[in-house]
Amino acid sequence: MKPGTNHNMHTYLAVCLWAFGSWAILNLIDSYWRYFSYDAKRAKQGCQRAPRIPNKYPFGLDFFLDAAKADKEKTFPEMMIKRYGTLGPAVKTFEHYTLGNHGISTNDPKNIQAVLATKFKDFGLGERRNNTFRPLLGRGIFAVDGPSWEHSRALIRPQFARHQISDLEQQERHTQHLMRALATDNSGWTCPTNLLTLFFRLTLDRSTEFLFGESVNSQLINLPENLGKATQKVVASDNAIDEVTFAQAFDGAQGWLSDRSRLLDKYWMDDGPGRRRVVRIVHEFVNYFVRRALDHRKQRATAGQKDAESNQSNKPYVFLEELACETQDPIELRDQLCSLLFAGRDTTASFLSWTFWLLVRHPRVFEKLRKSILTSFGTYQTAVAGDTITLTGLKDCSYLQAVLNETLRLFPVVPVNMRQALRDTTLPTGGGPDGKSPIFVAKGQIVDYSVFVLQRTKEYWGEDADMFRPERWEGRKFGWDYLPFNGGPRICLGQQFALTVAGYTIVRLLQRFDKIENLDTDTEPTHNLSLVDNPFKGVLVRLHEADSP
Repeated sequence: MKPGTNHNMHTYLAVCLWAFGSWAILNLIDSYWRYFSYDAKRAKQGCQRAPRIPNKYPFGLDFFLDAAKADKEKTFPEMMIKRYGTLGPAVKTFEHYTLGNHGISTNDPKNIQAVLATKFKDFGLGERRNNTFRPLLGRGIFAVDGPSWEHSRALIRPQFARHQISDLEQQERHTQHLMRALATDNSGWTCPTNLLTLFFRLTLDRSTEFLFGESVNSQLINLPENLGKATQKVVASDNAIDEVTFAQAFDGAQGWLSDRSRLLDKYWMDDGPGRRRVVRIVHEFVNYFVRRALDHRKQRATAGQKDAESNQSNKPYVFLEELACETQDPIELRDQLCSLLFAGRDTTASFLSWTFWLLVRHPRVFEKLRKSILTSFGTYQTAVAGDTITLTGLKDCSYLQAVLNETLRLFPVVPVNMRQALRDTTLPTGGGPDGKSPIFVAKGQIVDYSVFVLQRTKEYWGEDADMFRPERWEGRKFGWDYLPFNGGPRICLGQQFALTVAGYTIVRLLQRFDKIENLDTDTEPTHNLSLVDNPFKGVLVRLHEADSP
């Protein structure tokens, strides 16, 4: 080591420590200044403070550490319930200080309604959330506010018309691919199976065919006889991308966004070439289909309108090609497709996984649901898509709908969400000693709301709020205490698509299988919470095939 090297190293470390200390002190001063500056504005608005959970460490580091610990133990949603209970069961809204951010948490339906609907223009996703998601979703519908969001919604909404989401023949084809992965032995039982894995493949395949016009067929290429036979779809520069590589990259990209979300406004600290590489793979794969759709559009225009209409008359609906009629911007098309692929795959797969996680632990519900399905749709051998199983029939099967609703109540796929105040505004309730006064929300402040906590609150759902009891839905109507698909103008456009895919899959599985054996001894749920919530261990089961009639 050269003379003076140690001195230079010590000087460098001292400068780094000084810079970090200065940054921390400035942030601490700014944070407290903002907190006390709210008082004057609060008084002008006639508001009072909500209760505040005290911190143990500076910068609210303890809240972050508690969340990280719960995430490691796979109990983050349950940790939220405990946090809400810290100030007593009557407190539904509280202030908190986390990593230098003064936020508000609420599970009060009145406040959530204000954030999502009655004061919709006062709240948005905010630049923090949008910038966190932007590497993958660009300026897609889940990463924009204001006029950009209005444009995205107007562009996408017509594509989710009833006749476009009710293609049950396409759903049956992918369901049959799922059934091939559930082969039975001579005793009629499948081998031990993780249904979560199969559900993620099912929804990826269904979503890519609906969006791109061509499925990645992840279910088929993962069958034992097809391993290693993935088809290359994209050649960009020197990078060849097949379906398996794409699926792995998509998982990696979503994991990155999830990790960035946990850092709040420090999201920018989680970045790097490896993170960017998986996003680039996803974008190149989607760009392949975008280019193809735009090329097809040019070819149809060259062929003439009459020939184009003739060629399209018997062609199945393809979301991308219809969207390309509205915009020919390849970046916009890619961003919207990445957004909808995330929503279409992960949320529905999570929904199906939690449904069977519950059914395998509640044999009474399983038996009652199977009986209802056989009565409504017939046996596995006799029922075919478009015949005994229809979109109307799925909606009319009341106990199936009750099971779907109850699953989404207990395990909403997005258990916690947030909005950022776009201007100084208020929430209608939660302030003052009695919790009935309005609360001031400063521009830029985050309001998070937990649907997981809301939908397990005994005040709204009874003393058995933590129990899986589909019968509670008999005669019950939806309100602001039930928000699995969010609410207000940004309510999920794809909710009917998700309910159709989930309902159809459940019907076909319960028609074919009359018994389900639980291979997971855990009675309490553990969560793999990224951008959506999945059972941590998956759904480990064996299924028994019913005898043919």
